[in-house]
Amino acid sequence: MENSVFLRVEFILLIAFSIVLPIGIFTLMLKKRAISRITVFLFSLTLIVLAGVNVVLLRQLAHLATLSSAAIDSHIFASEISIMLYLLPAVLAGVGVNVISHLLIAHLKTAEEQFDENRVNNSN
Repeated sequence: MENSVFLRVEFILLIAFSIVLPIGIFTLMLKKRAISRITVFLFSLTLIVLAGVNVVLLRQLAHLATLSSAAIDSHIFASEISIMLYLLPAVLAGVGVNVISHLLIAHLKTAEEQFDENRVNNSN
C-alpha cells in the first residue's frame, strides 16, 4: 500500500478538481441572487478546464496504476472500470458547454430584439 496511487498527489488533485472545486462553483452560482453574464461564462469555462485537467490526471493515475504493486490500483484505474471515472469529467464539460450555450442564445435573442426595435424605429 506504500506505493498506491491513492496516496499520490495526483489522486488528491483528482478529488479536488473532480468534486471539491465543481461543488464550490455550483454552490456559488446557485447562491447568488444576481450574477453577471461574464461571471457565469468564466465559471462555465472553469468547469470545462477542470474536466480537461481531470482527464489528464486520470490518464496519469492509470499509468501509475500499471506500475503499482497494489492490485486495487490496477483494478480501478487500469481496467474497464476506469471508463466510469471518465463520466464525471464528461458531465462537468457538458454542463459548462450547456451554460455557455444558454448565454449565447440569451445574447442572440436580445440582439435580435434590439435589431428589430431599431428597424421599426428607423422606418418611422
